[in-house]
Amino acid sequence: MLVLGIESSCDETGVALYDTERGLLAHQLHTQMAMHAEYGGVVPELASRDHIRRLVPLTQSCLEQAGVEYSDLDAVAFTQGPGLGGALLAGSSYANALAFALNIPVIPIHHLEGHLLSPLLSEEKPEFPFVALLVSGGHSQFMAVRCIGDYTLLGESVDDAAGEAFDKTAKLLGLPYPGGAKLSQLAKDGAENAFDFPRPMLHSPDIQMSFSGLKTAVLTAVQKVREQHGGIVPEQTRNDICREFQDAVVDVLVAKAHKALLDTGFRTLVVAGGVGANWKLREALGRLKIQTAPIKGQPKPLPEKVKVYFPPMEYCTDNGAMIAFAGAMRLTNAREAGSFNVKPRWLLTDIVVA
Repeated sequence: MLVLGIESSCDETGVALYDTERGLLAHQLHTQMAMHAEYGGVVPELASRDHIRRLVPLTQSCLEQAGVEYSDLDAVAFTQGPGLGGALLAGSSYANALAFALNIPVIPIHHLEGHLLSPLLSEEKPEFPFVALLVSGGHSQFMAVRCIGDYTLLGESVDDAAGEAFDKTAKLLGLPYPGGAKLSQLAKDGAENAFDFPRPMLHSPDIQMSFSGLKTAVLTAVQKVREQHGGIVPEQTRNDICREFQDAVVDVLVAKAHKALLDTGFRTLVVAGGVGANWKLREALGRLKIQTAPIKGQPKPLPEKVKVYFPPMEYCTDNGAMIAFAGAMRLTNAREAGSFNVKPRWLLTDIVVA
């Protein structure tokens, strides 16, 4: 079965073709980064209009790349939510109109489910069940994933998500939008322990997270540095702040990943979303081992190695490939249900499985 995937939840227009027998055949992505950089953030109305302009040409490009026709499509999958209302409507309208014209099913997909399943696009695929760390935009969540459609929330950020904290901290440091990736690059040149930022909720007994206080600590440090240096932040000091901020976020995510794996008993971790591309996070989670509590009267158990899976770098950010794949999985399991409406606010655990 050949599925066309449409992603338009925010500031990137993604279109892809996934075949259940041949795999990913084609994918195209247009980013609006340059357009929104002028405003220092995403402008929803501009994002919506740009999606409308890009969807048809990107679809045609995918079809040409794969060597197929519109008539070869078996279904159209689209991001129904969460995201920007207008941007979601652009993709939903296009997907539903195209499916109606071709008389094929239309499959609404949860944006985070797309991210969650994106590591399955890798050559080396994780097996169910696993713990998923979703670090995408405004979401930082740990989910227990037992099969497609069976997701249990284990914990999440109670305020700013990790991705939001990265971008907001980058803005405090005067880095150009979107600054999260640039902050991560500068962190490589930062000195270890030059600053001492908090690790919020690091030792809490649950799997909840908080990054707002960390962002405030950075703000306080930046203000102090500027007072000492005539209103500027020296380059090396900026790099040191980036290093300590990134280390703090990674420390929290790794600690919570350890607890999530310990609580579920799973030994497979899947990391998905934009922050999943962060080099420091990949490095730290790649070394993760689970240390279980010793049983009285028995030798201390050896640490257990964790299998950690990341999506290919090109599928960490928003893209049509993950939506096409998620649509194909739902079509295969007979869980498709046509819907024209969008859901700007939509919990992953609220997905209805037929």
